[in-house]
Amino acid sequence: MARWCKVRVLRFSVGFGRPVWTWRRGPDDTEWVVSAVPFGGYVKMLDEREAPVAAEELPRAFNRQSVWRRSAIVLAGPVFNFLFAIAVYAGLFVYGLPEARPVVAEPAAGTLARAAGFRTGDTVRAIDGEPIATWQELRWRVVQGALQREVLDVEVADAQGAPSVLTLDLRAYPAEDVEGDALDRVGLRLYRPTLEPVIGKIVAGGPAETAGIREGDRVLRAGDRPVERWDDVVTAVREHPARPLRLALQRGAETLAIDVVPEAVGSGAQRFGRIGAAALVPPGHLERAMVRVQHDPLTAVGKACAKTADIAWFSLKMLGRMLLGQVSWKNLSGPVTIADYAGQSAQMGWIAYVTFLALISVSLGVLNLLPVPLLDGGHLMYYAIEIFRGSPVSERAMEIGQRVGLALLLCMMAFAFYNDLNRLFSG
Repeated sequence: MARWCKVRVLRFSVGFGRPVWTWRRGPDDTEWVVSAVPFGGYVKMLDEREAPVAAEELPRAFNRQSVWRRSAIVLAGPVFNFLFAIAVYAGLFVYGLPEARPVVAEPAAGTLARAAGFRTGDTVRAIDGEPIATWQELRWRVVQGALQREVLDVEVADAQGAPSVLTLDLRAYPAEDVEGDALDRVGLRLYRPTLEPVIGKIVAGGPAETAGIREGDRVLRAGDRPVERWDDVVTAVREHPARPLRLALQRGAETLAIDVVPEAVGSGAQRFGRIGAAALVPPGHLERAMVRVQHDPLTAVGKACAKTADIAWFSLKMLGRMLLGQVSWKNLSGPVTIADYAGQSAQMGWIAYVTFLALISVSLGVLNLLPVPLLDGGHLMYYAIEIFRGSPVSERAMEIGQRVGLALLLCMMAFAFYNDLNRLFSG
């Protein structure tokens, strides 16, 4: 955008701090840099406020541009954050995503969902008149309702297809703590059809293969517990991270006892076991539990824009409630948590990873547009004042604003790093 506005770009840096790799190219001999600290980056432009500028170069200095050009240059960064997210979501909508149908399991006693009257096999059709097609859509709408402490009218169809409307009262939801799975706290759990405790797939090199477990083995007991369904196997394995677990298996006509040591997964106190084995899924089973959501390109772009705007607005509401003390600051995350989630999403596959990148991109766009000096939103605030006043903000006012903005950002980063370390060491 700076180049389009005829401003000379001196440096384009990925990251901050000491340059690691540097090369020059382009008509302006722009310096392209990869720096040592991989958090963000910056664009350095020709500017009289930073260094003397030759007379012939003055028309290309950033500070000499009209307020509209300066605004366009500053706004370009956050706008690209949103455009990137829209492109990702639109691509995924066109590609088509297999997602779980919004069918709920029996809510636990004492939960809000149980009080609302949800039962096993209920399929959610709409919430407050808004159609719900997937479990993710249900999760997102309930999280929003929990944050706002709303009363939701939920249209459901029971296992026999009979329609009804249930009232999910979220006014008692602890909105100060929205971290984690809001659906689970409300009592809405995904219905999973019962699977037989038969091994269907073994991960190469995993604990199950190492122990001698084979595809087709039926699990009879896990430890001292009898096994009736696959969920019983999962529960027993998760409870034995890095500890031996004896499985009684039926293989053809013989019964075997095999000791397997589940690998420990997770961090801190939240560690669980995994053996690298999956259940045998009968033909047609996934089709009944999953739905493929796919749209034509035009519809996909519209839905992507709506989804990006929805996430941005939700982020703003969360920040507002943090400032008002209605939501805990422990929900603020920093680079350590972001890196952790990025790694987890990458392990889940490319779809989860690019979706996470889109979410981070929206969050960065919203953060950068906040009217805080040092951020893009702070510069836009100064430019808006300049437009109404007819003259730029004084250097003294900008200096004070910069100090205030720096203090606010340092406080925010301190909270974020504290939360990161707290999650890392306490689980």
